[in-house]
Amino acid sequence: MPTLLDAGPLAALSSGPALDAAALFDLPRAAAECRIVVAMSGGVDSSVVAALAHASGAEVIGITLQLYDYGAATGRKGACCAGDDIRDARAVADRLGIAHYVFDHESAFREDVVEQFADEYLAGRTPVPCIRCNMGPKFTDLFRMARELGADCLATGHYVRRVMTPDGPQLHRAFDPARDQSYFLYGTTEAQLDYLRFPLGGMPKPQVRELAEAAGLRNAAKPDSQDICFVPDGNYAKIVTKVRPEGAAPGNIVHAATGAVLGEHKGIVHFTVGQRKGLEIGGQPEPLYVIGLDAASREVRVGPKRMLAVSAARVTETNRIGPLGDEPLTAKVRSMAKPVPVTLEGTPGDGAAVTIRFAQPEYGVAPGQAAVIYAGDRVIGGGWVDSTEKMPG
Repeated sequence: MPTLLDAGPLAALSSGPALDAAALFDLPRAAAECRIVVAMSGGVDSSVVAALAHASGAEVIGITLQLYDYGAATGRKGACCAGDDIRDARAVADRLGIAHYVFDHESAFREDVVEQFADEYLAGRTPVPCIRCNMGPKFTDLFRMARELGADCLATGHYVRRVMTPDGPQLHRAFDPARDQSYFLYGTTEAQLDYLRFPLGGMPKPQVRELAEAAGLRNAAKPDSQDICFVPDGNYAKIVTKVRPEGAAPGNIVHAATGAVLGEHKGIVHFTVGQRKGLEIGGQPEPLYVIGLDAASREVRVGPKRMLAVSAARVTETNRIGPLGDEPLTAKVRSMAKPVPVTLEGTPGDGAAVTIRFAQPEYGVAPGQAAVIYAGDRVIGGGWVDSTEKMPG
């Protein structure tokens, strides 16, 4: 069975134990009889997945979804699925000698992700477009394409682990906690997980870059994608007002406790719950944070940090992966946050609403965010924060 040490362009790998490339994809039969479709964004991670798939001995087809304007993205750093990234994906495919197809999904991406992102901000919510993308244009259409191509599995460069059990596959956190992307994949269905493969989930990023160099991939040193792919400079408000110009309507900044008007803002799209910087209101006895946003009145409500504390969150549109079990549960409401102990009221899954109760006050929880539930390293599932319960007093 081929390994990374004897498989063509990866033969130069000189450190660490040999990896059984075929085993990384958990193929149903001999690799030579299998076909793997790889989602190729143009980044180093998905390129290494393509190289590993090729090293396994299976037939490999790379697919890239062009998600936004090709010309506008040319030359941008840290993007994906557009501009130079498409050229990088094609160059990697050529290097490996695999088929590669690009499909224009700009219209679907704009409607399902970008416009919804803008609408969420206008409604005073805090959107997570990367999850919407995974649940929508990326996985839905990639699955359909992979199956139409007769693939045995669909492989991606996400840093999560697919763990097989007697009850079926489970979704677990990545080996490298600094790279873990399980927060963004909680919406994966059990049927999707059965078909998906995540060969990088057990690797640290330096090893992935070493594999890219060993394979002679042109993007081995390419910077990681940063923030939201369609927000080139981190200026969310600029994107929102371009899509929804009414987002720039001014309004008052109001103290959440006293009702006093402290200033005026240039559109609620500039603010999210928990924000401290950019309020431009001085002379206050203590630091103030955004406590809430009222889209109807265009009010930005601010207060001291203690007013951010919540005891619970109502979560809707929930998904569950595998059984709930009796293990202690944790949850996180931001991708970079540490999971915190919680209890559940209700059973997540099939879109049911549940209430997550935090063992300790949690800060900065906002409607629109995703709440992801874990049992140890296993992803139980999650949903969208619809509302929160403030701490008493």
